[in-house]
Amino acid sequence: MDTRFCRSHADHYARHGSAYKPSYGAREINPYRASALAWLEANQSDTYVANAVDRVATLLRTSGPHIEAFRLRGLSPQERAKAAWARLRKAGVDPRRVVAAWLAVEMIIRDDPQAERKAEFKQVQAAKLIHKMASGTHKRWGEGANVKELHVYPRPRGRILRHVGEALEEACELLVEHRGRDLPERQADRA
Repeated sequence: MDTRFCRSHADHYARHGSAYKPSYGAREINPYRASALAWLEANQSDTYVANAVDRVATLLRTSGPHIEAFRLRGLSPQERAKAAWARLRKAGVDPRRVVAAWLAVEMIIRDDPQAERKAEFKQVQAAKLIHKMASGTHKRWGEGANVKELHVYPRPRGRILRHVGEALEEACELLVEHRGRDLPERQADRA
């Protein structure tokens, strides 16, 4: 039983990291992601950029075995978070894209006049972005008219998002601390 929020606000908090502010939509955050990825590629020789990318690559390498999405039931939130990192590794997601997701969240919160500035909100927003990069398990059996397909997507909510976001924040903290002021300005203003 939640002692702070009613049921609808508690559910909203589990999905978005804030009981009141919704997640940023793809239209809002995609320009920031593209800008952050371009900035990372332009500054790839920077020590802090290389450190963040290496730390994310280490998260991917040390995440353990790949677990299909339909086998996650019964696992703890920490194990599910590790499984999310393993799905990213199996899908071959570039660690720079993961770092760019964190930087995009930093940039959009910086530009949002009514931003939720709590660390948990940032963690959940970034975790939702990387969760979408390699979410789900897809299986196919048989041929022709007898084809059976299974498509399972784990829900991006709750403690799992907090664990993934916390690990990502730790990987990118030095980059944001030392180069956060150098991040590009809002893309929409340049168009």
